[in-house]
Amino acid sequence: MEPRLVGPGPYRATRLWNEIIELFRAGMPVRKHRCRFKSYERCFKASEAVDCLHKLLGSNQNFGPEVTRNQTVKLLKKFLKNHVIEDIKGRWGKEDFQDDGHLYRFPPSSPLKPYPKKPSCGKEVIKFPGWNEPKAGTSEEHIPVKSVTMNSEMWYKRHSIAIGEVPACKLVFRRELTQTNIEEIWKSMTLSRLQKVLGLDSLDEVLDTKIVNSKHIVQNAYNVNKQGIVILEDKAKELPHWILSAMKCLANWPSSSDSKQPTYSGFERDVFKTIVDYFGQIKEPLLTFHFFDVFVSVLGLLQKHGKAVEALQISCLLLPPENRKRLQLLVRMMARISFNKDLPPLSESVRTRTLMVQAFSRCILCSKDEMDLDELLAAKLVSFLMDNYQEILSVPSTLKSSIEEHIVHLQRVQIKYAGADTDATFHPPSFCHQISTDEFEYQRATGSQEPLAALLEEIAMNKEISVKDKKKQLKKFQKSYPEVYRVRFPTPETEAVLFPEKNKQKPPILMWALKKPFQPFHRTRSFRM
Repeated sequence: MEPRLVGPGPYRATRLWNEIIELFRAGMPVRKHRCRFKSYERCFKASEAVDCLHKLLGSNQNFGPEVTRNQTVKLLKKFLKNHVIEDIKGRWGKEDFQDDGHLYRFPPSSPLKPYPKKPSCGKEVIKFPGWNEPKAGTSEEHIPVKSVTMNSEMWYKRHSIAIGEVPACKLVFRRELTQTNIEEIWKSMTLSRLQKVLGLDSLDEVLDTKIVNSKHIVQNAYNVNKQGIVILEDKAKELPHWILSAMKCLANWPSSSDSKQPTYSGFERDVFKTIVDYFGQIKEPLLTFHFFDVFVSVLGLLQKHGKAVEALQISCLLLPPENRKRLQLLVRMMARISFNKDLPPLSESVRTRTLMVQAFSRCILCSKDEMDLDELLAAKLVSFLMDNYQEILSVPSTLKSSIEEHIVHLQRVQIKYAGADTDATFHPPSFCHQISTDEFEYQRATGSQEPLAALLEEIAMNKEISVKDKKKQLKKFQKSYPEVYRVRFPTPETEAVLFPEKNKQKPPILMWALKKPFQPFHRTRSFRM
């Protein structure tokens, strides 16, 4: 059985659990073993299981080579607890698996987890809030309106073609957007973009959108310092000063300005242990329990680096500001420590980078229900965060610009014509289906030529202007839009129909000219040579 990449979507953790079990059962060699003068068929040693599963996880693109042997042992403990494996006497249910020579076997029953039943939902497009509707208790009459009537001269100056009087129009000044309106726009457009990047039909599969706080998104986007770190409005939620000093000490080692040089051996390890203990006692991970499924889904995009970074950028915008700030400071410290060659080793047996992942992955990501792959999934995500923290923990500039442009559009003065149901401006952005190039060209041509054809027809059929003026307008139209003109008047004859020639009576021939007497031929004298 070949390993496959498990993409984003609902129940990704469950799908990964079943995937690993199937691969492990298919790839784990089993044979006869003897224990205490007794033979056991189709079983394996605990150390052999660790070797096999560790190799399997390291070569699987859903996890990667950074999975440690210790993490593999912890996963096998969960396998024993969930009856994926059992000892040779049929015992299971406890996490007492050890990396030793004890014998284990696979049970005959299937250990795969069933997928929770969830009502299917069709493809959902998150709706943008409509801010055109007047507030309750108000009417359209209270909207300040400035009526403008454009005559032929004004229209001619704008369009180079005078077509007579234009229907009256009015300028509608939008009511001012409140802070709540702006926050809701940020929420709707942010969630819409996240849904598109993840490639999901609905975010309800991985997130309860009702719990997303729009105020958090706006604060994370705008209340930042020069380094992009969130500035909290409530100072009581800041990290304690002594923890900040400890983090700066290791992050800037050995040139930290907030701490003195160590006076004893092992000082840096004591500082590190202080930081680990502080973050280890927090009740909820920094990425919160609510957003666990979202971040697990993002892990399915790690093979597409650009999409994974954008998805994490947007997902981290949804966090409470205090969580986002702590995540920024912690991951930045972890990355600097990992690449700091001047810092003494913080562990005798574990590499510094691996130590960072093991020490802080649980306080960054874990589920409320203690899922079986929490540690492996968290380690994968934390490793990616450390490698790309500057980009991921910054505000996505493209998303921010598009939202700001949309807000400016909603606040812009609109033009409404008499009898028109919609504004003469662009509609709010929406997600569309892709069309072919031929269909696009057809829509572009018909969409722009139909109004021009109607304008040409109005000029041609207008009986209130003189023939001279009509010819002048048609000539200008032909010069500006030759293709549209050629469709309406393919030949000179079709154009001539508009200007029928008048029957001109020829003057009568004078009879006196015919009755003039005949002049005889006069012989002339010839010259002889």
